[in-house]
Amino acid sequence: MDNLSLGWLEEANDSLQMELGSCTTLRNPASRIFLYAFLSVGILCTVVGNFLVVLAIAYFKQLQSPTNSFVMSLAVADCLVGLVVMPYSMIRTVEGCWYFGSLFCRLHSSLDVMLCTASIFHLSCIAYDRYYAVCNPLLYSLKMSNSRVALLIAVCWAVPMFISFGPIMLDLHIAGVDVPIPQDLCVFLVNRVYAVMASLVAFYLPMAIMLVAYWKIFKAAKRQAMQISAMESQMASGVGKDSSKKKKHRNTMKREGKAAKTLGIIMGVFLLFWMPFFTVNIVDPFIDYSTEVVVWDVFLWLGYINSSLNPFLYGFFNRSFRRAFLMIMVTLCIPLFISKMYKHLCKRTAVLLLPEYHLSK
Repeated sequence: MDNLSLGWLEEANDSLQMELGSCTTLRNPASRIFLYAFLSVGILCTVVGNFLVVLAIAYFKQLQSPTNSFVMSLAVADCLVGLVVMPYSMIRTVEGCWYFGSLFCRLHSSLDVMLCTASIFHLSCIAYDRYYAVCNPLLYSLKMSNSRVALLIAVCWAVPMFISFGPIMLDLHIAGVDVPIPQDLCVFLVNRVYAVMASLVAFYLPMAIMLVAYWKIFKAAKRQAMQISAMESQMASGVGKDSSKKKKHRNTMKREGKAAKTLGIIMGVFLLFWMPFFTVNIVDPFIDYSTEVVVWDVFLWLGYINSSLNPFLYGFFNRSFRRAFLMIMVTLCIPLFISKMYKHLCKRTAVLLLPEYHLSK
């Protein structure tokens, strides 16, 4: 490497050290209050939404299926993201400082990588499950037996734990990274090898599985819709009811459009919220860690938002889940309403009887 390249590299490291050299809160009080309120709402939605999914599947037996086993495990991972990862990330993002020590910084980074990767792995397992349910329904019960589902769920937790806690707690992810980080900052820098390997395992491989599975599902659904439309057309033409044929054809097209829209939303949301982070995660070590901190924060919180949207994509869009959520809300709200009404009646009764009690005395 020539002197010019070495000089440029030293200047880049010096600028990075200046950026990481001190822990200072640059935001004014108003922006900090707004960020705390906004991010707290996101954390609350993540925890409550995923907890409702777990509660619904655990309580209602009709929701306990192989697919919903993946959805339940996904909800557990996303709920833990909201409980143990996002609150500390919120403080770090808003304050610009890390108040919890270097050991907890590594633990927090390990949990962050593990739980977000587990969430992505569960999404690919759901796509794999739906592929066999739609494209190979005769093999579905064989491929998605209880033991197979349990094994896949175990893999969804074991592999993320392997690629997070081991390398991060042993500092293998920063081997060869010559950038000193102050004690009052928690910056997740990784070397090139870990950046590429972890991103491939945590995101790009599951993304490829999801793309292939949903593309085949879309093709199978389109083919089935065309077959159904052809059968309905023949039946309608045999009876001679032209209007009935057109109506059934429209219904078939609506089913096809709804299936395509659902698959498009699932893949679109997944790519929109996770692609920016993992792209920067790979590129940043190759450009000498020159990505701005605010860019990291924005892309990281986009990924977190995906955990809050998963209950809506995989739960609230399902009619059975919506009914279960409604029953849970009614079950929780009615006792609270009765309790408030009882207290109100007791107060009103005391007010009415108190004067008579004094007069009698």
